[in-house]
Amino acid sequence: MANSPQAPGGMSRRAFFKGTGAAAAAVGGIAVDAPEALAQEKVDAVAIGPGPVKIELTVNGTPITASVEPRVTLLDALRNYMDVTGCKRVCDRGTCGACTVMLDGKTVYACSMLALEARGKEIKTAESLYQNGKLDPIPAAFVKYDAQQCGFCTPGFVVSMRAAFDKNPNATPAEVEEALSGNICRCGTYTQMRDAIVSLCQAKKEAK
Repeated sequence: MANSPQAPGGMSRRAFFKGTGAAAAAVGGIAVDAPEALAQEKVDAVAIGPGPVKIELTVNGTPITASVEPRVTLLDALRNYMDVTGCKRVCDRGTCGACTVMLDGKTVYACSMLALEARGKEIKTAESLYQNGKLDPIPAAFVKYDAQQCGFCTPGFVVSMRAAFDKNPNATPAEVEEALSGNICRCGTYTQMRDAIVSLCQAKKEAK
């Protein structure tokens, strides 16, 4: 067998590095334990930060309770704790609008507010646009004009549009489009959406 490479002073390279490592740890004040000792030592990990708190949210007219940590966003509370999955996580940065919900009638990005902030408010998601086996006119128009592809952005669009018409039933197509400025469709179905908007505005006008 070949001899081990020699470090200065006739010491083997393995012994040299082992000795210098131990010396460096001693100088730095680092305690060096054998692997066997570390494996036998019982480690109790302690969670840092406040624990879960019980909250009640009114979602689509139904009170729902869950225990969530104060850091949990409204989006995560709805999807992961309350099984309300209409609002989608896409950008998770408050820029795309896929997670849009109505909070007391106003649209908000659910990924950008804490669940705790929504207590005592009326939350409406895309699920509220389907009642008693019937679609709300807005998602029905999206279906008629094929205004969706992958579907991730669609819940945010229909919620934003519903809020726009609730605020102004006589809104023009241009006004509805302005209300949708916080929503992005990566598939690019804007032409079909415009067709749906025009038909909705026309139906409102004819219903007068």
